[in-house]
Amino acid sequence: MPTNVLVVDDSAFFRRRIKEILEKTPELKVIGFAENGKAAVEQSKSLKPDVITMDYEMPLMDGISAVRLIMSERPTPILMFSSLSYEGARVTLDALEAGALDYLPKSFESMSGDPGDSAKLLQDRVIAIARRGAFMRRAAAPAPVASATAVPAASQPVPRPSAPSKPSSKSDLRPPAKARGGKSPIESLQGDRPRIILIGASTGGPVALQNILTSLPANYPFPILLVQHMPGTFTSAFAERLNRLCKINVKEAADNDPIRPGTALLAPGGKQMLVEGNGQTVSIIDGNDKIQYRPSVDITFGSAARSIRGKILALVLTGMGTDGREGCKLLKRNGATVWTQSEQSCVVYGMPMAVETAGLSDAVIDIKDVGNTLGELR
Repeated sequence: MPTNVLVVDDSAFFRRRIKEILEKTPELKVIGFAENGKAAVEQSKSLKPDVITMDYEMPLMDGISAVRLIMSERPTPILMFSSLSYEGARVTLDALEAGALDYLPKSFESMSGDPGDSAKLLQDRVIAIARRGAFMRRAAAPAPVASATAVPAASQPVPRPSAPSKPSSKSDLRPPAKARGGKSPIESLQGDRPRIILIGASTGGPVALQNILTSLPANYPFPILLVQHMPGTFTSAFAERLNRLCKINVKEAADNDPIRPGTALLAPGGKQMLVEGNGQTVSIIDGNDKIQYRPSVDITFGSAARSIRGKILALVLTGMGTDGREGCKLLKRNGATVWTQSEQSCVVYGMPMAVETAGLSDAVIDIKDVGNTLGELR
């Protein structure tokens, strides 16, 4: 059966073009349209789509307000469209925090002509996040009454894309963190405590990273390098947002920035971040156009493996594709420890799966547990 999509936009032209692009693959079918957020909430309840594409600026109700209502009433994978600007980044991050799973730039120029790669990207993103729908609805399902003496379930919180709300039955309980040989994630660390923590993410990463970093104390004793697939106009806004919310310092990395304990450096979009000087600084370069991702998890992880050698803890979080797998191979050869996010807590189980199936993961951990587990490191 095809994935059913509800398209929400106040532009009839854009609605029509999205339908044309999505239905070029038999895996997708547009089952309805909404021209404002209010109609989107109503259509979500009546049509029960598998995925919703959502604009931000609309009459009667904006996209973020619509996302919040939809996620509280019938959690559904939502793909936001945004502009490639600082304000567009701010709005997109608000939408992701409200419950949207992913985003794409809204380029009418690319939609008006031959969509080419843009069409394939849109199709792939919609198909990828559709697979998350079953997890979201199961997490939000009311608790069954097991017996007359059962304690009523607490009201369910609004599900977050990379951190499903607390399950309500034993069959839905998230599995405990597991490491090879029955060890805990902390016990899986190779050798002494790490000198540095590396984290790579893509689809679903912004909320996952916020979940992790806001859990860390102000005096956190380790430096952190973050690689999130994100446009260049978005990373500065994302770093500023994280810095405002977190106790540790977070900044968009600049060339020659020192690598310091208690500071997280975010790789700038459109660039590559390299670890230099035996792990003392980072360098920011334009990189090769042939590299699919800028920033690339593989590039940063690989440079860290060469510069530091061992005493590294690397985490590969939710995301499409396999970026991070080759970097983890280099890290493992030099004695690093690798953790991957659990399938149940991923928005898209692509990057972590690539690392785990290659036999490179020392521990698999739910995103809700990552922050506290990292906080235990001393």
